[in-house]
Amino acid sequence: MSLFVQIVNNEVKQCWDTPPPAGQDGWKSAVEVRPAITAHRQGYTAHTFDLSTDPVQIVYGTFDITVDERKGGMKTNAGFEFQRVIQEQSRDPLKYDPAAVAAAQAAIAPKVAAIEAATTHDELDALMG
Repeated sequence: MSLFVQIVNNEVKQCWDTPPPAGQDGWKSAVEVRPAITAHRQGYTAHTFDLSTDPVQIVYGTFDITVDERKGGMKTNAGFEFQRVIQEQSRDPLKYDPAAVAAAQAAIAPKVAAIEAATTHDELDALMG
């Protein structure tokens, strides 16, 4: 994807992913620079612009995801199936099946317990399989 930035007074005023209109001053090509990250263990920070390069570089930093942060996300994801069953059962109160809700609740309990017991990213990785 082509990117373009408009620079006015040595500051980026606009960033587009389509060619800018002809006749407007200050536009340069730009490229994103994203360092490699480790899935589920790192993320990207906000970007900065390196105006000294041609094309202009849109540079992203990285941050580490802690085990506890990751555990929170995994517990939320584990709860989605339970939420789906609850929504499905609540659509028609006449067909509500308490056994289906209980089964969904019972299925999530060991998943959450395993997530809570994990202390490393490697242990969390093993739970994703």
